[in-house]
Amino acid sequence: MVLAQAGAEIRATLRNGEQLLLTLIIPVLLLAGFSAAPLVDLGDGPRVDFVAPGILALAVMSTAFTGQAIATGFERRYGVLKRLGATPLSRSGLLLAKTVAVVAVEALQVAVIVAVALALGWSPHGELLWAVPLLLLGTAAFSGLGLLMAGTLRAEATLAGANLVYLVLLGLGGVLFPLDRFPAGVQRVLELLPISALTSGLRAVLSGGGLPGGALLVLLCWAVAALALAARTFRWE
Repeated sequence: MVLAQAGAEIRATLRNGEQLLLTLIIPVLLLAGFSAAPLVDLGDGPRVDFVAPGILALAVMSTAFTGQAIATGFERRYGVLKRLGATPLSRSGLLLAKTVAVVAVEALQVAVIVAVALALGWSPHGELLWAVPLLLLGTAAFSGLGLLMAGTLRAEATLAGANLVYLVLLGLGGVLFPLDRFPAGVQRVLELLPISALTSGLRAVLSGGGLPGGALLVLLCWAVAALALAARTFRWE
């Protein structure tokens, strides 16, 4: 039942043009545009080496947070969650199915983004396996935040809020613009954002850096706090 529901969630995401635009098309366009054109001073080295990890982090946020928050918010509004909760599929099974669907869509995003980045000249190296726990913790953190928003706000407020957060974190989370361009005090605050931790951690491991302990700790704190709050406050109807 969990796999069947996960399959339905994946098909619904891929059939939704707005969701597909948010989760796949926009990240690929940003990757190609900022890698090819000198829109921002990214320092020495190939531009794609800086941009690609940020776009991978953006893809996780777009699926686990923005897309999931909006979809779940409207499912809650129209009583879909209530009806599903009355089926043999338990509520924990429904959440597990949503998690499986998010991870599956992210796997597709990663495959496409990496392929495009490699075609643009990206050459990742270093302890690449450390990218996996970063991506998983980032998914957990953003999923918790998305469910927290969808389970407490009206669907229209979730739609507006999720898109606003997406745009704000895109600009302030180090995805396309280096955090060292901000004043020192602001930079220290921005480094504590989950998107900043995920972006900086991926850049470190994909460019030959060591274990991103600080990034992993920030993401773990966000994941635990967001999921705990979502579990306590989520309303199914």
